Amino acid sequence: MDYKLVMNTAVLAGEMMLRSGAETYRVEDTMYHILRTAQTETVEASVMMTGIVATISNPDMEPITVIKRVQERGTNLNRIMKVNDISRKYCAGELTLKAAYEELKNIGGKQYRVWVYNLATILVPTGFAPLFGGGILETAAAAAVGCVLALVVTLGKRLQINGFILDTLSSLGIAAAAILLKWVFPSLDEDIVIISAIMPMVPGVAITNAVRDTLQGDYISGGARILEAFLKAAAVALGVGAGMALAGLIHPGGGIL
Repeated sequence: MDYKLVMNTAVLAGEMMLRSGAETYRVEDTMYHILRTAQTETVEASVMMTGIVATISNPDMEPITVIKRVQERGTNLNRIMKVNDISRKYCAGELTLKAAYEELKNIGGKQYRVWVYNLATILVPTGFAPLFGGGILETAAAAAVGCVLALVVTLGKRLQINGFILDTLSSLGIAAAAILLKWVFPSLDEDIVIISAIMPMVPGVAITNAVRDTLQGDYISGGARILEAFLKAAAVALGVGAGMALAGLIHPGGGIL
């Protein structure tokens, strides 16, 4: 048995799942099952939101311990599903260790092209506007503001802007664009447009995972996820408030109030 390859496979699987938004207990369970195939006396896998620690050892060998820092996180359920499928096939003996490791390395980063993500970013506000009581005008305005959001997010990711700053800038652009449209169309309900446009930014998955980790007893990861969701919500609120304040200082005719 190649103990190092078993460890590398388990850590790679855990890292990919954690970066894709999987719950802490799910990552630990997947890593534990992979490490158990080494048939060592000691098998430990400890996962936190920002890092992984794994150890295997036998009385006749030096312990193998790996610490992996995980900084980038997002939501990619397709990647989680693929990692789960590979790990289950390996543990069931349907894949060799080397084949499982190679398949994990070959899992792509993004499931869809950038234009598909941007299209979804536009369609989500468009779909929420009627649900919040908006008419045809609000729905069209939400689609236009969604275009602004897609543009800001795409540029921000290419420039590798920090997540908190990017969320603030995105929500600022949403508020400013909605108020500008209000000046052009006085009958427009800008509140519905703003609320609809920020829906793609709501940290629903982070809050759900925070609750699930906390209920599983992973209080460190649960607390960290709650803090992450709070910071994201604070960034959105800060950006919307700043955008409304900035737009309110500028008179539609170009003068300063």
